[in-house]
Amino acid sequence: MKTLLREVLITLILAVVIFLGARATLQTYVILQTSMEPNFHEGQRLVVNKAVYWFGEPERGSVVIFKSLNERQGEFIKRIIGLPGDTVEVKGGAVYVNGVKLDEPYIKSPPRYTMAELEVPEDSYFVLGDNRNQSNDSHNGWLLPRENIIGKAWLSTWPPDDWGTVPDYPLDEQLADAGT
Repeated sequence: MKTLLREVLITLILAVVIFLGARATLQTYVILQTSMEPNFHEGQRLVVNKAVYWFGEPERGSVVIFKSLNERQGEFIKRIIGLPGDTVEVKGGAVYVNGVKLDEPYIKSPPRYTMAELEVPEDSYFVLGDNRNQSNDSHNGWLLPRENIIGKAWLSTWPPDDWGTVPDYPLDEQLADAGT
């Protein structure tokens, strides 16, 4: 009887440790807006990797989930375009980072707006929605503080047709190839 009780207790402790570990490192997110179309749609469910930024900083091209700057508005999803110290400009239907025009095959359509060059301050990120013309994002004058980032979109779990890992786009490689 003691052996059975010990085995049950060990199993329960392991289950609690695994559960708490998963809660600390992963989160689910349901997309409620159209700002990331055509890549992410209303009702789509994602798994967010919260631990990835414990060991490194966000990168250009990564899709992140973050707490709204207005606490009452919840959580949002956007793509990181500019890192701290980068300059970002939108003109002629294209986004420029550090003077380099980005090739962005993931956007729904080119931006129909312009934005004067701006330098991203320390501990902030410049984020844009993939649906550039229907997204409230950094082109509207706000930047994403590092402390508001929850994690990186990692896995799409619903609907079944969209199941799989969330792709990254090599924006850093584009800038490196341009010599910046």
